[in-house]
Amino acid sequence: MPTARPLLDRVHRLVEHAREVTDHPVLEAVARVGLVAYGVLHLLIGWLAVQLALGSTHTDADQTGALQTVAATPGGTALLWLIGVGLFSLALWQAGEVLLWWHGLLDPQHRWRTAFVCARCLAKAAVYAVLGFTGLLFAFGLEYEADERLRELTGETLGIPGGAALVLTVAVGVVAVGVYTLVRGLTGGFMKDIDLPAAPDRWEPLIEALGRVGYMAKGIAFGLVGVLLWRAATTADVSTATGLDGALTAIASVSAGPWLLGAVAAGFAAFGVYALARARYPDRDPSS
Repeated sequence: MPTARPLLDRVHRLVEHAREVTDHPVLEAVARVGLVAYGVLHLLIGWLAVQLALGSTHTDADQTGALQTVAATPGGTALLWLIGVGLFSLALWQAGEVLLWWHGLLDPQHRWRTAFVCARCLAKAAVYAVLGFTGLLFAFGLEYEADERLRELTGETLGIPGGAALVLTVAVGVVAVGVYTLVRGLTGGFMKDIDLPAAPDRWEPLIEALGRVGYMAKGIAFGLVGVLLWRAATTADVSTATGLDGALTAIASVSAGPWLLGAVAAGFAAFGVYALARARYPDRDPSS
């Protein structure tokens, strides 16, 4: 009876070849462009959130609004292409980390740890890919509203058997992502994404401070998105199923909303600067 060893050897060779592709200096250079774009988008979201806090009713304080802002600038279409390609390259570069860790899935002693690391890499890659896809949609001149699409998907899901349970599950997942993001900000775990030996020591405290503020702000915003999605599932009111813009609008609606929203806006801007620092000193290994 033939063993599985030849098959495993072949898989290892294929993985090594794929790893060489994702480690190519050209891909890393373009991925850095994606990280810069990621940081700029967060800076724009922070600025749009400030407009929302000041009472603007024609502002989408999310990735859609940020991309619309880019599209309205001189050379906006070219910038959108750059953002889209850069973020897709960043997604591929980030996903390539799985190729380093996947063999740990075969080791019973490290299987769960490896699965968590791989899931985290793929989740990051998925976020970058979605943003890149959205950027290319805008580059093609197509209209896309993240909040509107989320409401449509929620309404369609609630209309099928078991749809409410599915939406509730997604809501719990989004809240979990928010909590994880918040905890990562509190613990400073995000510094694993910075190549600390390459970064000047004098900048590390500032990078860490900006990252902490940014991750905590994002964690709060994501958690609120999950809460609003939960409310939509339990009340069958899809109008409450909104993305980031809806969450920030909800913050603005409370009595101290403008001040709270200003703080969140500052957090997103801080995260944008942190992302720019990560573009300068990138490390994709989440367990380093």
